[in-house]
Amino acid sequence: MASYGYEAINAAGKQVKGSIEADSIEKARSDLKNQGMIVMELKEQSILTRDINIDIGGKPKVRDLSVFCRQFVSMIRAGVTILDALRMLTEATENKKLKQAINEIRISAEKGDTLASAIAEHPKIFPELMVNMVAAGEASGSLDKSIERMAVQFERSNKTKALIKKAMTYPIMVLVVAFVVIVVMLVKVIPSYVTMFADLGTELPGITKAVMAASDFIIGRWFILAPCIALLIFAFSHFKRTDAGKHVFGKLALKIPAVKNLVVKNASAQMARTLSTLMGSGVPLVEAVEIVSQTMTNVYFKEALEGARDDIVIGQPLSTPLQRCGLFPPMVYHMIRIGEESGNTEEMLDKLADYYEEEVEMAVSTLMAAMEPLFIVVLAAIVLVLIGACMAPMLTMYEALDAM
Repeated sequence: MASYGYEAINAAGKQVKGSIEADSIEKARSDLKNQGMIVMELKEQSILTRDINIDIGGKPKVRDLSVFCRQFVSMIRAGVTILDALRMLTEATENKKLKQAINEIRISAEKGDTLASAIAEHPKIFPELMVNMVAAGEASGSLDKSIERMAVQFERSNKTKALIKKAMTYPIMVLVVAFVVIVVMLVKVIPSYVTMFADLGTELPGITKAVMAASDFIIGRWFILAPCIALLIFAFSHFKRTDAGKHVFGKLALKIPAVKNLVVKNASAQMARTLSTLMGSGVPLVEAVEIVSQTMTNVYFKEALEGARDDIVIGQPLSTPLQRCGLFPPMVYHMIRIGEESGNTEEMLDKLADYYEEEVEMAVSTLMAAMEPLFIVVLAAIVLVLIGACMAPMLTMYEALDAM
């Protein structure tokens, strides 16, 4: 399938540019005409042009997907056909990758494919969770409800991710500032004192010698230090993606008290919300637990849910393996057990999700409140060490002069 660049007049009378995938230029022209466009120019794109078009816009964010779901549901409930809704959403969507994916979904649907199978052809755009939700909605005749549930899922997920990102931004910024301060002091400030220190003719304090040695090393060996730091960052990033790395960092996250509190509550909220969304759309429990396990960010929670899926297959209730794994808070498996006994598991999962999403907000606020003074103290300590290295020789000199 080739990529064609076009200039056209859309249904609103505006001139637009874009790209479209088609088997031939005639098919591309026909597809554009079906979208209500008057084609002014259409030509096959080169590799360079096609790469540029793919890169522009970036992968759609969770917020983009939630807006897409909300608009799609509104159109379907207003009586608009699925194909017309997809056509209108293609024109209304700003993100280029999502726009192209929606257009290709429409083309696949026109050929007779189900909406779920068409969406499944774009795994980099739409998560597996959405594919299963749409498939369940099509099978049960409640597609609008399934997609509406996905909209809620995306919105809650986006809110939680934003909170965690906010919590991580502050320490990262402090570390960057600390690194810049240290480098500037060692490369610019300390060298300016070297000559003065040499003229003092007194024994320099240990702290000053250490800081001067660090300054000399950075200035004289920066071409070795820079590649080493880059290599360490690359190695760290690669190790973090390996199975061993996932287990190391997953266990570390569960060992640090302040971080563990946030990780456990976030995992509980994510598990409860996603499982409730899937079960509410008619996805079988075994399949739903399997899908939820793939959405977990901490490998230990992922493995716990995979084990729970195997236990459910042999007839155990979900609450039993969740309790046995020892990762989830007691409230999680107790409320799920109550739901299982009363036949109202979905409602209990919704309540659990609401509760732990609020708990995540509180945990993020608590963590940030604890980190702010801690990092201020760390920054102050770094600056005091560097200032002390500069001032200590002067104080030694003044003491020597006073003794004369």
